[in-house]
Amino acid sequence: MDFEKHRNLHTIIMLRDLIRKWWGCELAFADGSGVVADWDAGRITPPANDFCRLSLFSPEGLRRCSQSVRVLSERLREGPKLRRAQLHTCHLGLCILGAPVYAGGEYAGMLFVEGFLREPTTKPVRESLKARVREVNTGPTDLDRALPRVPVLPQLDQERLADLLELGATDMGTHHAALARADDPAPGGLEHIVGQGPAMREVFRMVEKVAASDASVLVNGESGTGKELVARALHDLGPRRKRPFVVQNCSAFNDNLLESALFGHKKGSFTGALKDMKGLFEEADGGTFFLDEVGDMSPSLQVKLLRVLQEGTFMPVGGTTPRQVDVRVVAATHKDLGELVKRGEFREDLYYRINVIRLQVPPLRDRKEDLPVLVDHFLRKHQRGPARARGLAPETRALFARYHWPGNVRELENECERLLVLGTDQEWLGLDLVSPRIRDSVLPPQASAAGPAAPLSLPATGNLNEAVEQLERDMISRGLQRTNHNKSRLARELGISRSNLILKIARFGLDKGGDADQEIPDEAP
Repeated sequence: MDFEKHRNLHTIIMLRDLIRKWWGCELAFADGSGVVADWDAGRITPPANDFCRLSLFSPEGLRRCSQSVRVLSERLREGPKLRRAQLHTCHLGLCILGAPVYAGGEYAGMLFVEGFLREPTTKPVRESLKARVREVNTGPTDLDRALPRVPVLPQLDQERLADLLELGATDMGTHHAALARADDPAPGGLEHIVGQGPAMREVFRMVEKVAASDASVLVNGESGTGKELVARALHDLGPRRKRPFVVQNCSAFNDNLLESALFGHKKGSFTGALKDMKGLFEEADGGTFFLDEVGDMSPSLQVKLLRVLQEGTFMPVGGTTPRQVDVRVVAATHKDLGELVKRGEFREDLYYRINVIRLQVPPLRDRKEDLPVLVDHFLRKHQRGPARARGLAPETRALFARYHWPGNVRELENECERLLVLGTDQEWLGLDLVSPRIRDSVLPPQASAAGPAAPLSLPATGNLNEAVEQLERDMISRGLQRTNHNKSRLARELGISRSNLILKIARFGLDKGGDADQEIPDEAP
């Protein structure tokens, strides 16, 4: 895995910053061979504690640290593929916690943190730690004063950190799969369809399999799923690629106008027909005709369409001489044509004629694994002018992952464009910019009863952004309880501004009853 490609993976950057803030540890990545790469300079960033720094800044210490990382990496590589984090004790006696990254089912490296203790030190442990550092670096430093700065993570904190590492490693493996797909794009015609999950890969497989034939294809899918892109891919990958690709939405016109658009008309055949006009079937001769929303076509037009499919001939409006065409028809609908046939609203013979091969395009809610790739694609596509946005804030990504997306990919693209327009001065596009209909349909009513008493826990599996948000919620909830809702004091403890804390409290529904702006004075030191 090329780690350089992951330096802009926003959720991993957020995870790194979170681990630095809460535990004083450094997040790093080691590739499949156990070689460490850093986020910025191509090498490991030393943890904040002086013991790790002293070791890493000496040749022998660096060799021993690298060996400790490789030992843990090999253990994760050779063990069962459980995607679980493991703990290892380094040459100094400090702890390394790593979670395996799998890409395409293969071990690709690990996310890890190092340089913490599992419990407060005793005097023998402190003396042993100082002695081991002096074995590799004899430089002057006050190790007694440095000892309190070594992070101590009890069992509960280790479990939380392990959960976050596992979720981050899963995100990283998914992102790597998307990058591999971008580096090895699909054959011509599929490169415009963004997706790398199992559902879309099945669509790609079917498109590649049937593109070379002339059989009629019925593309089923909800509105906004990208049915026209699939039809265009069928055309671009087939033998008709150099001939016209013509599109007509059957619900766009009434019967008379649609008939004229499809089959053309003769001069004087109706009011306003001032000259002969070729229909779209003639325009598509030799190529592909994409009939969108074919389920909205009237019974009389269904008869004429059936004749074109069976005989390759049609009669222009007002004409007396049949026209011959060679057209491959790809039809699409968001309706259940089988059900329409049962109700007598769609001809059964036409249904079987256009349904020679059926392609089902999945709705966005059934391919949530493609959300990060789609979001990044649309943000790049609609980035204009001096916009600063680097991506979605973690809470926005978590909200998107929970939303139902009834408008599918089209709705997601419109929402991404909206966020860029409204957030031109923001580095991360936050929850406040999201359309109210999306926020209101996902976020539960704020209730203080669910706040301070909420237990501090993290899921072992799931979405990284949701886990990070849950961790923030729980820490703020307990902090409010501990400080008796003294926001100024809690903001200082958390290392964030008071205004930012107030926004988070409101978002998580942790407001104390009564006057929300009332401040309790700091306790005397």
